[in-house]
Amino acid sequence: MSDANSEEFDDNLEKLGTYEGERNEAGERHGSGKATLPNGDQYEGLYQYGRRHGWGTYIFKNGARYVGNYVENKKHGPGTLYFPDGSNYEGAWDDDVFHGVGVYTYPNGDTYEGEWSDHKRHGKGTYLFKDTGSKYTGTWVNDNIETSGDYVHANFRYKGKFVNSQPKGPGKFVFDAGYEQHGEYKHEEKGEDEEEKQQVITWIPKRITGLTDTIFEESYAPPKTEEEQMSSPSDAVKL
Repeated sequence: MSDANSEEFDDNLEKLGTYEGERNEAGERHGSGKATLPNGDQYEGLYQYGRRHGWGTYIFKNGARYVGNYVENKKHGPGTLYFPDGSNYEGAWDDDVFHGVGVYTYPNGDTYEGEWSDHKRHGKGTYLFKDTGSKYTGTWVNDNIETSGDYVHANFRYKGKFVNSQPKGPGKFVFDAGYEQHGEYKHEEKGEDEEEKQQVITWIPKRITGLTDTIFEESYAPPKTEEEQMSSPSDAVKL
């Protein structure tokens, strides 16, 4: 995720910059105004008692730009932050961080729409891959995909559990043709030396069924028919 660098909130330092706009009887910035900070950042919008408060636009010297609401010098409420690399976040803010429901568009065009907490994807959301049209809908915890979710592709989708953004345990591929392949993802470490060990994720198919509301979790030998031993698109769900 991009970083626009935080605004300078030191009141004394900010007074060293230039300001054009309304003031209250105490001489504080109050109402509409435009300021240029000592570091080259610019702000144009509303002030209250010397602080950015209300709707405004903040332009960072690195090219980033925030358009939205402020409460006592901090981004709070609805707002959009545009980053120099082309990514942007549009949604709710709380105490200067992404918090609540919002949409993040990545430099490659991928998007995440859902819940945020402390600048991290946290809660229910949907991640859409621009190039393939695939999407994941489920739950995030501290920026990682966790618990169960749906991974939807062009003509099939995967339903199952995720741990640390990787499929793990029982799940199933649901095909638009009207059948399902049930199985499980197993994780194992391979490599002789500790430094060379790598985690290998393997899809183990178990049975083919019609459309169901169930993920079969019992273990048994895979069926032997040619149809049931068909290859699965298991690599498509690895993030």
